[in-house]
Formats: sequence, C-alpha cells, structure tokens
Amino acid sequence: MALLQLTDVEKTFGSGDRRTVAANRVTMAVGEGEIVGLVGESGSGKSTIANLVLGLQKPDSGTVSFAGRDVQDWLRRDQRGLRRQVQAVFQQPLLALDSRRVIGWSVAEPLVIHRIGDVDTRRARVLELLDHVGLSPEIAERLPHQLSGGQLQRVNIARALALEPRLLVCDEAVSALDVSVQAQVLNLLLELQERLGIAMLFISHDIAVVRHISDSMVVMYRGDIVERGDTDQVCGNPRSEHARVLIEASS
Repeated sequence: MALLQLTDVEKTFGSGDRRTVAANRVTMAVGEGEIVGLVGESGSGKSTIANLVLGLQKPDSGTVSFAGRDVQDWLRRDQRGLRRQVQAVFQQPLLALDSRRVIGWSVAEPLVIHRIGDVDTRRARVLELLDHVGLSPEIAERLPHQLSGGQLQRVNIARALALEPRLLVCDEAVSALDVSVQAQVLNLLLELQERLGIAMLFISHDIAVVRHISDSMVVMYRGDIVERGDTDQVCGNPRSEHARVLIEASS
C-alpha cells in the first residue's frame, strides 16, 4: 500500500467561461521513503495537488488518502494526528516564520502545539534539528530578517521535521533561492531522506531541479497528468510533447 494515494481526483475553480480545471482525474502515489517529483508550468495544477494532499482544499471527487485513511476524514476526526505525519515546506521561507520571534521559538512551535516535551527537552530538540539542517546553535537566538534565504529555508525544513513526519510536501521549496543555494538545499533534502527515511512529494516548475532530487516523476499540464515514470526514463526518453518542452527549456 502506498503511503500517499490520490485516486481519480478532480478539482475545479470558478464556473462557466471562468471554469478552471486544476486536477482532472489525477491518480498518483508516493511510497514509503520515496521522493516523487511533480513538475509542470505555472497553472498546471501542481499547487492544487499540494493543497489537496495537505487537506487545505477538498477534492470535488475522487480520494486523497494517507496511510490508507481518507485525508478529509482524518482531519475531521484527528487533525493533530495527521499534521504530525504530514508536513510542508513552501516557496517563501521568510513569510513562513513569525518576524517578531527568534528562530528557536519558530522551530519549537510545533512541539508546543502538539504538547511534546517540556521547556528543556524542546530546547535540546531545537538545537538537534538545527544541527540536522547544518545550522549552528546561535541561529536559534536570531530573528528571521537576520538570516539569508538559504538559512531561512533550512530553518523551515528543521521546523517541518520537528514532529518526525512520514511525508514532507515541498511546494516550490527552492524556487526563491539562488542557484548555488538551491543545490545546497536539494542536497540537504536528499541527505535527510537517506538518514530519516522520510517520503517527499517535491513540486517544482523546474524539471532540472526535480530531476536532481526525485526517484520518479509526474508531469502535469492544465490539470492532467501527461507523463509519469522513473525520473531517468522520463528525462531521457519523454513520451509527451509537454515533457519534451520542459526538458529542452531546462537544458
């Protein structure tokens, strides 16, 4: 059984002439410990898929399940239970943090919300998490505006890992970073996946970025999945015209 399973998922916005199909009978899966790349241009439906997986939006039809349980049903019955197992890293790292709070507070916040540990154990866990993502202990006392973009995204990754989730949803997690910093964050995610065995749904408009990190790849275009398969196979011998265009644009 897949850890994450989407089956015939449909999602539309608007109506009439302004109706937009963001997901058209989308079926895809992420296995335990697997990194699946979801790639497509802006407006292809990638972020809608992320929101459906995280339970931030409801599908019009079809099912989104995690560990064999319907995500929407899980949220109604045990929202904290699902949030402990599925976490996200988004595009703008600065906006994800409270500008008035030091970094240590932001990393510890999920532990406080879920009532895990006491003050001392949380402090130790924060330092451990910062170390996991290659940040020094003194970062914990700094404010977000005092950090670089790469450091901020590392903080967000540390925060997402605080609850030891089984799935990390990365929605354009490196697109706001310089190319050299992108490579550092991607390598960090690969290292964490190998060390922790965490599964990832990695979403990006940049097929070169997805190629670097993913085991398998799903290509979307206007709400449809137009290609899927092993990453090397999709990039080396794409069957769809849209996948070919994305690959050519990235080379």
